[in-house]
Amino acid sequence: MRSRFHSDRRLTVRMGLTLFLLGLLYVGFVAALIVLLRSWVLVAVLVGALFVAQFWFSDRIAVFAMRGRPVAREEYPELHAVVDRLCALADLPRPVVAVSAMDMPNAFATGRSPDHAVVCVTTGLLRRLEPAELEGVLAHELSHVAHKDVAVITVASFLGVVAGLVVRFAFYSQIFGGGRRDQNTAIVFAAVLGVSAAVYALSFLLIRALSRYRELAADRAAALLTGRPSALAAALTKVSGEIARIPTKDLRTAQAFNAFYFTPATGREPGIERFFSTHPPLGQRLEQLGRISLELGEAAGPGKAG
Repeated sequence: MRSRFHSDRRLTVRMGLTLFLLGLLYVGFVAALIVLLRSWVLVAVLVGALFVAQFWFSDRIAVFAMRGRPVAREEYPELHAVVDRLCALADLPRPVVAVSAMDMPNAFATGRSPDHAVVCVTTGLLRRLEPAELEGVLAHELSHVAHKDVAVITVASFLGVVAGLVVRFAFYSQIFGGGRRDQNTAIVFAAVLGVSAAVYALSFLLIRALSRYRELAADRAAALLTGRPSALAAALTKVSGEIARIPTKDLRTAQAFNAFYFTPATGREPGIERFFSTHPPLGQRLEQLGRISLELGEAAGPGKAG
């Protein structure tokens, strides 16, 4: 069953291209590890176990890490009502609804498929947004589920996670066991460290480029589904402003999950680092919503109503 969220062919192409490039990188990375470590069994078991863990349990890990928990309809009836209405409107399976006890106003969606998805909002978001603004944010998150880009980001992130773990392992092994290694072993570890660092850097850039576009696609799909791009723009402006007032030390835990959030937990607009950001600049998102608002206004203008 296809959802009624606005499809985005450019997003689909970008997801496919990113997965293809990361797949090539992944094959090369595994081959390099096998050659360097001289044990394809060890590499296969390690990589396979990590992939299964991340793909099947990514939703639970993310919700747990952000201090979230599934909530019953009786606890948050208004939140459940908005999710129910949007899922019915979009013809989308209903996700698990979760709430995180954090003052930082934000939301995220995660899960390996529309049938196994979680949408989580923070108590800070619920306290600050008006009903129409909350609907826009939830529509944005549900569009990630409908577009399946949540699953793609989860899979795409896997290679970077593995490479990062290998870098850490090699680094700490050199520190705590360097005196017990011969020169050949040191060369092997240096090679593993170099390959892993290169793979991590390339996967980092590919994922960030995809992440920035998928946020624009989600804004666009949410605005067209609800028919109220101005409400989503108001939510973006309000949430970005509120996050900027939260102390940086309170945002550090959340920053590891920036790729999944409605707005990044950075507390400021990026400068040159926008090329490495998980989200496009706020101005670009608001500009797009402004164009959609004009388009919808023209479509509903005199003589154009259905």
